[in-house]
Amino acid sequence: MGEDLKKRNIFKKFITVIIVVVFISTLLFGAQYFRKSIAKSYVKNGTLMYEETADGYIVRDEIVLEGQNFKNGMVQVVSDGKRASKGETVFRYLSANEEGISAELATLDMQINNEIEKNNINLYLSDITSIEKQIESTIDDMYNQNDLFAISENKNKLESYMVKKAEITGNESPSDSVLRTLTTQRNVLEQRLINESEIVKSPVAGVASYRVDGLESILSPNNFNNLSKKMLDELELKVGTIIPQNTEKGKIVNNFESYIATSLDSETAFGAKLGDKVTLRISNGDEINSEVFFIKDEDNSRIIVFKINQDIEKLLEYRKITLDIIWWKYTGLKVSNQAIVMEDDDKTYVYRIRNGKEEKVLVKVLRQNDTYSIIENYNDEELKNMNFSEKEIENRSKVFLYDEVINF
Repeated sequence: MGEDLKKRNIFKKFITVIIVVVFISTLLFGAQYFRKSIAKSYVKNGTLMYEETADGYIVRDEIVLEGQNFKNGMVQVVSDGKRASKGETVFRYLSANEEGISAELATLDMQINNEIEKNNINLYLSDITSIEKQIESTIDDMYNQNDLFAISENKNKLESYMVKKAEITGNESPSDSVLRTLTTQRNVLEQRLINESEIVKSPVAGVASYRVDGLESILSPNNFNNLSKKMLDELELKVGTIIPQNTEKGKIVNNFESYIATSLDSETAFGAKLGDKVTLRISNGDEINSEVFFIKDEDNSRIIVFKINQDIEKLLEYRKITLDIIWWKYTGLKVSNQAIVMEDDDKTYVYRIRNGKEEKVLVKVLRQNDTYSIIENYNDEELKNMNFSEKEIENRSKVFLYDEVINF
């Protein structure tokens, strides 16, 4: 009797253990199944980037132009921001008799044009025809313009074309005509104006600018070694301040390349190398391709100079700007970091679900931030270098856009 009771107790304990094991297994399986059934995401196209905001100091290759007779004022021959050829007159200083000579020229211009209209003079010369077309085009532009500066520029063009037309017409008129006499007087007066004023020409080709701020020799490509956070701070420049146009000097700026100097202390900045390709986003939203051109390490920061060859004319007005430095930017197959699994072989995988079946797929992680990863499939050559057999390569699975993957 005692023996039977003992057997029954053992049997009950055995059954209890089995029930507990089954119950725990069911819970674990159910939890795992439940987790897998809801923790899923899809492979999508996306972009990841890492960027930081910084103050940038514009460093240009620029030559300041200055003459002797600046006291009477100056006239821009090449407008601010326009290109000048080597040897071209950029601006001239006014002569002491500028006002009187200009008034005489204006009177002569009026007399010449009145003479042309009064006598209905119409010479069919190719130069005249070309100028008349330019006059018509300029007038059309003026009608379609709202910008005051553009209207003023077109007005100056129009006056210049009218003077050229009058000169050609006068020079082609008979030598004893009134028109010829007026044109000769005008030419003499214009030559006097030129002789009495100082002309400043461009020593090299580049963009003309009259925004001279006195920092041309300090923030120069020749002085990168002198850059420091302390030196830049001591310039006390305000971000976005527009450099006013100077009324006594001009300059020629290299419009093929320019530089932006920054002082940075981020981990990414300290990992930058010469020649690294970086994208810079300036305040107008333009994204500029650049490269790391110069690096100088300081105690707690790093001077990095970026070389650019875009938007140089747009930055002529500024010496200090705010910009976003996009250190890297990757576009491709984007998945949650929870879908990336690193296994014992130090390789990364995702678990894909297709037709209800779960499949482990080897993937390459290109870039990763705190939340997402950009991945791609390994190519055949890469897998060969990783010692995969030809059969393994041929039968491998790949991840594609809109695949469903498990998040762990």
